[in-house]
Amino acid sequence: MAAADHGDPATVVLGLTGGIACGKSTVAGDLSRRGALLIDADVIARQVVQPGSPGLAAVAERFGAGVLLASGELDRARLGALVFADEAARRDLNALLHPQIRANMLLAVQKAQSARRPLCVLDAALLLEMGLRDACHEVWTVECGKALQVARLVARNGLTPQAAAQRVDAQWTASQRQALADVTIDNRGTLAELAATLEAAWRELTGRFAVLAAVD
Repeated sequence: MAAADHGDPATVVLGLTGGIACGKSTVAGDLSRRGALLIDADVIARQVVQPGSPGLAAVAERFGAGVLLASGELDRARLGALVFADEAARRDLNALLHPQIRANMLLAVQKAQSARRPLCVLDAALLLEMGLRDACHEVWTVECGKALQVARLVARNGLTPQAAAQRVDAQWTASQRQALADVTIDNRGTLAELAATLEAAWRELTGRFAVLAAVD
């Protein structure tokens, strides 16, 4: 997908997404070191289910008190096991929390624009599923293929291959993400190969947006 013509914005909003275990966090770290402001969906997702929050109350009402720890905090592992095994439950959870996460991410973008930050990155595995494509000047997706995703999840998280595959399948496919993305970051190789890919992508990005000369 070719990047849309957004003129010459004062703040470039870069959407960063990708398949689970494809290396999105590594790419986010690289962009942060280059001066980008990261708006992390995972951080915001934790904020909207803090004890006493309307988000946590809604989750407990839908899934029961069993998803709460004795401390009153969300038992993320238990909830994850429930929703990754049940598509209807996952849809319900997303319907409860995605609007809040999306709204908070857009508010953070507005603050970045007011502060005239040259580049902010919407770092979200479900960026496209949450309908944030139109908030971005450009979208990058990080991909490595399902077999490698499963292998990495098994090694990294200690999951069974079946549980790992459930988590991969809970997201959109790589093809769905790539259809809406402007740039695909291929992370099937070594860290050195990824670094070279990111350097090339960065040079192309800074060539498209004049304001990024300030962070180049």
